[in-house]
Amino acid sequence: MKDFTLNTYRRLLITLSENGYGFQTLEKFAENPQKRVVILRHDVDIWSKKALPFARLENEMGIRSSYYFRILYRTYQPEVVREIVSLGHEIGYHYEELTHHNGDMDQAIRTFGKNLAQLREFYPVRTICMHGRSGSPYDNREIWKHHDLQKYQIICEPYLSLDFNKILYLSDTTQRWNGGDIAVRDKVESGYDHSFRTTFDIMNNIDTLPDQILINVHPDIWAQSLPEWVFLRLFVGFHSLYKKYYRNRRVRRVTS
Repeated sequence: MKDFTLNTYRRLLITLSENGYGFQTLEKFAENPQKRVVILRHDVDIWSKKALPFARLENEMGIRSSYYFRILYRTYQPEVVREIVSLGHEIGYHYEELTHHNGDMDQAIRTFGKNLAQLREFYPVRTICMHGRSGSPYDNREIWKHHDLQKYQIICEPYLSLDFNKILYLSDTTQRWNGGDIAVRDKVESGYDHSFRTTFDIMNNIDTLPDQILINVHPDIWAQSLPEWVFLRLFVGFHSLYKKYYRNRRVRRVTS
């Protein structure tokens, strides 16, 4: 079985369930966290329709998860959002206004409000999550140093609201679960030292995991066929090289 396929994802969910984990959306966890639980989060970064097989699979398994959409062409398709809502999942906003407005706080917060309202036509959005945008010098989370989440009825932004010393954060960025050395912003400060290269590593070491886990799955980089799997391996490989280049350029700029 190849990694980063829908079949492997199904196997991961089954393994977690068989080992006593429940599943919650970020919204439900923020309201009333279960003791032994996986928060399932999906960042829909490029192709929105890639999220549908995940949403349908989870629905078939009786699982609810959180889907975060950017307001961009291809990524924001109302018919996709509408179907995912109909399957019982949470919708959140994958915001990136500081990037779009080159750091202009006033323009950024105005656009944030408009985009949030647009998503709320389909779901009463209560959680948001920043989009990292590797090539941008702006960290979209900085907007909340100047504005209040509660003003927008937001109860959780995981990078700001959760304690990752108590919740294990696992992200599939760069098609590896220990890609923090490559990721520009999709990483957290944590006391956990788990390092899993593959999804199979997670399943094989399930008894070492803590009771509360947030798993961030990007549907864009998971395949349903061999040709797609090969394409995505190449796509992710080139994107990882770009991230390394950008990260190294930032380091040189800071130290020079």
